[in-house]
Parts: sequence; C-alpha cells; structure tokens
Amino acid sequence: MSVHKRPVFFDSLEHDTIGPMTISTRSLRQFTLLCATIVAACRPAHPTTLPTPSGESFDIVIANGRIVDGTGDAWFYGDVGIAGGKIARITPRGLLANASAKRRIDARGLVVAPGVIDIQAQSYVQMLTGDGRMVSMITQGVTTMILGEGDTPAPVNDKVLDAAERIAADTAQRRVMRGFTGTHGFDAWLRAMEQHHGSVNVGSFVGAGTVRAYAKGMTAGPANAAELDTMRRVVRDAMRDGAFGLGSALIYPPGSYASTEELIEESKAMASFGGLYITHMRSEGDKLIEAVDEAISIGYRAGVPVEIYHLKAAGVKNWPKAKIVVAKIDSARAAGQDVATDQYPYVAGQNNLSSCIPPWAHADGKLLERLHDAAQRTRIKADMTNEAADYESLCLAATPAGVEVVGFSVDSLKKYEGKRLTDIAAAWHKDWPDALMDLTVLESNRLGQVIFVASDSNVAMQVRQPWMKFGTDAEAFDPDSAKIATHPRAYGTYPRILGRFVRDQHILTLEDAVRKMTGAVAQRLSIQDRGEIREGLAADIMIFDPKTIIDRATYERPHQLSVGMHYVFVNGVAVVDDAKVTGAKPGVVLRGPGWRR
Repeated sequence: MSVHKRPVFFDSLEHDTIGPMTISTRSLRQFTLLCATIVAACRPAHPTTLPTPSGESFDIVIANGRIVDGTGDAWFYGDVGIAGGKIARITPRGLLANASAKRRIDARGLVVAPGVIDIQAQSYVQMLTGDGRMVSMITQGVTTMILGEGDTPAPVNDKVLDAAERIAADTAQRRVMRGFTGTHGFDAWLRAMEQHHGSVNVGSFVGAGTVRAYAKGMTAGPANAAELDTMRRVVRDAMRDGAFGLGSALIYPPGSYASTEELIEESKAMASFGGLYITHMRSEGDKLIEAVDEAISIGYRAGVPVEIYHLKAAGVKNWPKAKIVVAKIDSARAAGQDVATDQYPYVAGQNNLSSCIPPWAHADGKLLERLHDAAQRTRIKADMTNEAADYESLCLAATPAGVEVVGFSVDSLKKYEGKRLTDIAAAWHKDWPDALMDLTVLESNRLGQVIFVASDSNVAMQVRQPWMKFGTDAEAFDPDSAKIATHPRAYGTYPRILGRFVRDQHILTLEDAVRKMTGAVAQRLSIQDRGEIREGLAADIMIFDPKTIIDRATYERPHQLSVGMHYVFVNGVAVVDDAKVTGAKPGVVLRGPGWRR
C-alpha cells in the first residue's frame, strides 16, 4: 500500500514503518491530533482539566478556532500558538488553555486560516510612495502580494525610463525608479519596497515588457541577436535577485510587440532558476484558443511551468470557448506539462482605456502625437471599429456600452467618473471611438476602464477546476482617501469567494477555496515558509466569521470594505485587530527560488 505524499517542501521525507505500511510523519501527526481530540472530548469541559504544555510560552494563543490549514485537508477544531512571528504550536482545541501567552484570542465560531497570497496584485505605487497600509487588501485577509504582470519598476535604464515617461507612468514612482539601474536593479527595487514598509509581504515576477523595453525601448518589431542577449541577461539577473519568474502582458505595448520566439528565449533564461512563466495572454476573446496554444507552447519549448492570469472568455460570442480552454489545459496536464491558471470572481475586468487603441499607434511612445494627427487618427478609428483587426480590443468584446471609464484627474472631466463610454460619447455628440481618443488626449493617457466581458456560468465552472487559483488583479485603496473609481475586486475578491461561492452558492468547499487562495499559491511559487497553518511557518493568519464574511463593494460604489474579517496577522503582528486596521507594517520581501544572496 503506497501513501500519497505532498511535495518535498510541504512534508518531511522521514517516515515511520509499521509492518508493511509506510506512514508519513504528517499522517502520524494528524492521527495523534485525532486521538488527543477524542480523549479531550471525554474529559470535563473546564479548561483547567486539560494538560498545560510544559515550559512553553507564546506571544499569542488563538484558541477554539475552526482550523482550515490551506492544504485542502478537512478542517478541525484547534488552538494555535504564535511565538517570534512563527506558528510555534498547533494542538487540538483546549490543549493551550493554560499555556503562558501575552495575548489570547478566543476564535470560537471563527475560521482560522493562512493569510491570502494574492498572485496578481498591482500595488506598485503604494509599495514605493504610498502609506503602505493596503487597507482594501488586508481587510480581505491578504497577507502577501505578488506583483509583476507585464511591467515592473525594475530593472531600469534610460530606455525604460523614457518608455515610462511616454506612457504617462506615475511621476513620483519614476523618480524612485532611477535608483533601480544596473545589474541588480531588481534587487534594489525589492529592498526599496521593504525599506518603505508595508502591512503585507511583497514579491514579484520580472515584467516581460520591462525586459523588452530595457533592450529595445518602445520600438516595435523583432529583437535582433544583441537585443535578445540583453533580454536573457536581464531575466537571469532578476531571477538571481529574487524574481518568481517572467510575467508577460501581451495586449499592452511594449509587451504586445514581443514575438513567441522572444518569449521562449527569455523563459529559457530562467528555467535553471526554477522560474514560472505567467501571462496575460495575447487574447481573451476572438483568438482565445490560439493564445492558450501560444502560452502552452512557450512553456513546453522553454521547459518552464505556465500560469495564465485571470482566465476568461471575453465577449458573448466567445463564451462557449471557456469549456474548450479547460479541456485543452486538462489535456496538456494529462500529457505531463505543468499548466495552471488563476482568476477573479467577477464578470468584469479592468485595464487601460487606451488598450482599445491598436498597438501600432503606441509605437515609440508616440500615441498622443498620433492622436493629434488627423490622418493617423482616421486610421486608428478604422482599426478600432474593425472586428477583424489583428489585435485584442476589449471595447469590442464588451461593446462600448459595457465600458465604464475610471481614473479621471482633470477637474472638468471628473463628473464622468464611472460613466459608460457610450454615455460620455452621447453627451459629447460623438462616436465612441472619437470620445475614447479625446478622453485619452485630455487625460494624457491615464484613464482606466472597467469592462463587462465574461459570463457568470463560466466563472463558476472555472473556479471548480483543481488547477485554478485566485488573484485580485487590483491595487490597494483606502476608502477614506480614494478619489477615483475602481473595480470592486480591489475590496472584495476573497470575501466574495468565501461568502458567495462557498457559503451561499456551494460552488466550492471551504477547504478548497482556502487552498486556492493560500497553499496552492505558495506551492506554485515555491514559497516554503507560508501558505499553510503549520508549525514552523511564518504566522501569516486570517481569522474570519464564515457566517458573515461577504464583499460590499459594487461597480457603482466600489470603495466599500468587506465585512466578516476579524483578525489578520502578518509575521505574527496584527494588521487587522477586532475588524479594525491597526496601521502596523510588519511586511517583508519574499524572493523566488533562484535568489542568490
């Protein structure tokens, strides 16, 4: 009889042998806990009758909780002792009743689970120049944010800085970015985030768009041999600095200019460091199937695992493709290839408004110049309304009536915050492409869009897949100071899953939902010291009420905190205490498997 074992970094390789059976240490520990629970249940209910752990002292004891450990295993009632920022002890309920502790939390009726690892966070500015509290995220239970979709603030050279300026990146962030040059620019960025201090841990992929810009700037076209060499070196250096892999976003310039071969070469450069290729694919709509094929091909030919960001079939006519994509991923996995995905639990996405403008118009960072040229503008408009155009336009997939414009900074335009593109166009007596181009010029290409493209049934079908994980694809906000509209996922992703998908709709079990937002992400990224409730791991823990946890943010009123999250600990320090944000900033930087000190 063989016993299934989890990956090496989740379980010890030591075993005890009883007759012909080989029992894992983890199984023995669970059996012991079960026996102790049965014995404890037969004793009087008074805590004083339970044994006191000899010589143990804790900073915090979380008692009487319903522990969901992040592995997918069945929940159990237990106590958790925290000491020195680590999970020091896990016992059956009541066994830490008399242990010495500086603080006790009675988690009776609450779920105790690992802190959420958000595999697709977008809080670049907040981690460098913001207040670092990440209010909308920690109140969801997020304890770690992973950045790196498409572009990163590092490493930089003059070409990257010029590209950042041309696409209107945040001015304050650009000033900070100037310190992230050289061979170890990626490391300098990670250290800068840690020194800035945040309430959550943070790590990142290296952005493939940044890698390309480092070698080629905003110029379109294939990379030559020398540029490819530069790209490979930048990827290798970033992996040594602690990147988790290579993150591409293939609908945004300059990432959209990269060929499949270029991405394969960059991915090969990280293969020996254990890197992961994670991608916002070239299409989520009309060419969704082809885009999935490209992602799988890149991983296969480079010899690296593949993760697909925010999997969806965008546009009503493409909704039937979702099941085809799931079957295609299942087939690749059955053939031995490591392919997996993540998603957010909403039918709307969010990105830059100018992504509906064809990529060629962005080349060399001259989008705004082209929009001022009448002849160029006529050509751009023709492409924007051409459903057979060779680029992904989510404005067509959603239809312009499904595009909500957000992020206004010009005072005279702020009245349009959160309005649909068609409503703005009607108010201006213009076609929607002309309105979109005018908005892009007036706001210097800083606007975003919330786009309604997916189907509820596909979202529910996808979240059930064993290889699916969850990410927000959002930046953090403080509702007390937020000035622009945003997507409700910035406030509600994980409580929405726990409240709606688990409790109300029974789409997922509690154990599997927690696994998909914690342990499964840690395993995917080779993060060995968190993601589970397990002795010796970092004390990143969320404690929530399974009966009340729910999202409150809506598309119309997105800046509303979720409810039901009572406590959140990051490295053993409370960042949410009795449902209140503490302001503590105990987060550290996490680095990938190729890190060299």
